[in-house]
Amino acid sequence: MGINMEKNLIYDDERVNKVNENLSLIEKIKGLTFGTDAYMLAAFIRNHKYMKAAELGSGTGIISLLCGSRGKFAHITAIEVQKDFYDLSKRNIEYNSMSDIITPLCMDIRAVRVDNIGYELDAVFTNPPYMPKDSGKRNTHNEKFIARHEVYGGIDDFCAAGERLLKYGGAFYCVYRPDRLCDLLYSMRTHKLEPKRMTFICANTSSVPSMVLIEAKKGAAPSLSLTKTLFIYKDTEKGEPKIMTDEALGIYEQCSFT
Repeated sequence: MGINMEKNLIYDDERVNKVNENLSLIEKIKGLTFGTDAYMLAAFIRNHKYMKAAELGSGTGIISLLCGSRGKFAHITAIEVQKDFYDLSKRNIEYNSMSDIITPLCMDIRAVRVDNIGYELDAVFTNPPYMPKDSGKRNTHNEKFIARHEVYGGIDDFCAAGERLLKYGGAFYCVYRPDRLCDLLYSMRTHKLEPKRMTFICANTSSVPSMVLIEAKKGAAPSLSLTKTLFIYKDTEKGEPKIMTDEALGIYEQCSFT
């Protein structure tokens, strides 16, 4: 990429982080950064090579970019309500030459309809806010607060959007906090998104689950497959460096659980 193009896409308060051999991400120096949840959700999503999808609440665009770089969908609409994040995701898409695969859309997921995209979708995926808007300490960076708190909709709103956008039999993917699993499952079933596959993720064998990954199908019959728990790190003595398990390392490298 030429120097002039980089100057146009990267602002003074931003940096570029190398994600993998195919992907780089523009981030705010003092802004929200992506973490394990983004990697894990992107890997958990099955390969829908010839299908169309949308991400609800795309933030920097990292999950859509990871899926796009691995060819998991023919096209992705990345929906983000915050204009600053929308602008950032738009530049990330261009920076990684994925404008033909990913289309950014600045819109509230509570208002989005099939007409806004142009067609029913085969899949929807999301890493939604997981904290009620009146909980926790207010972050000095408003974008971070909105990304983590249910300011522009709670889990029921995200599931409702999935129901509206998906065709019958379409897939809904979500990463969420285990302590709010009941809310997630209730909202999914309320909106005809039947949970089909679930994976708990723990730091190591002595830790409780820190996140849960779920795949649901719109209009499917009840039948849930609970996979084995994924441990990110090997058990080590206190003070020793963390060592990633072979399984987790393989998931990071392949961006796939299979």
